[in-house]
Amino acid sequence: MISPTWDPTLYLRFADERARPFADLVSRIAVPAPARVVDLGCGPGNVTATLLDRWSQARVLGVDSSPEMIEEAAALARPGLEFVQGEIETWAPGEPVDVIVSNAALQWVPSHLELLPRWVAALAPGGALALQMPTNAGGGAARVFRTVATGPRFADRLTAVAESGRPSASGGIVRPAAEYVDVLARLGCRVDAWDTTYQHVLPGDDPVLAWYEGTGLRPYLEALEPERREEFRAEVAAGLRTAFPRRPYGTVLPFTRTFVIAYRI
Repeated sequence: MISPTWDPTLYLRFADERARPFADLVSRIAVPAPARVVDLGCGPGNVTATLLDRWSQARVLGVDSSPEMIEEAAALARPGLEFVQGEIETWAPGEPVDVIVSNAALQWVPSHLELLPRWVAALAPGGALALQMPTNAGGGAARVFRTVATGPRFADRLTAVAESGRPSASGGIVRPAAEYVDVLARLGCRVDAWDTTYQHVLPGDDPVLAWYEGTGLRPYLEALEPERREEFRAEVAAGLRTAFPRRPYGTVLPFTRTFVIAYRI
């Protein structure tokens, strides 16, 4: 899995905005009383815990590769809610699962299309595989990152990152919604898929920079020597201010996400 190290504090800075797509996804899952629910790429666990609000009798398992995220999530564990460290690519259940959720994680997994048949096979009959992925590889923020990264000051260290399949790099990993529909329908699933563009109104100074420091900017920063990171950060911040001008009420960040729910027949 192509993933940087994670800082739960940075990631949770916009917890409400990041939680909304999860809630929108879960609200559409038409499985009335699942017994086993798994969240692949659970992060700090704050939204995973809300699955018990929807299905109070379920056993919920959160899985994440980041030790920092699992340490944060472990504080939320309680009867019916467990967190374990593990890779999405190698996860396999010991028994059929009623709902598998993966929220804003598969953009870090280049092989995720190849994993779909395995996850569908892990579902109990009538179970659901529910996915949500950001699709902003061609958006304004990603263009700023790539422009700065491939410029003369940073190309020596960051061109490879900008040209990789990372979420904020060229092309990205997430496929169009129709491609997920095709793959999953060919597996015999009934599929519900849609795209949503959220218009996040963010407060404060350089909020778009703050948003991406918890996610898509991290691979660029980690590829640099510590003494060069602030210089890169400052140049990116200037570009983001131009791309996302501050208004009297805040800064608007359009953010598009793809949602897919597949039901095993």
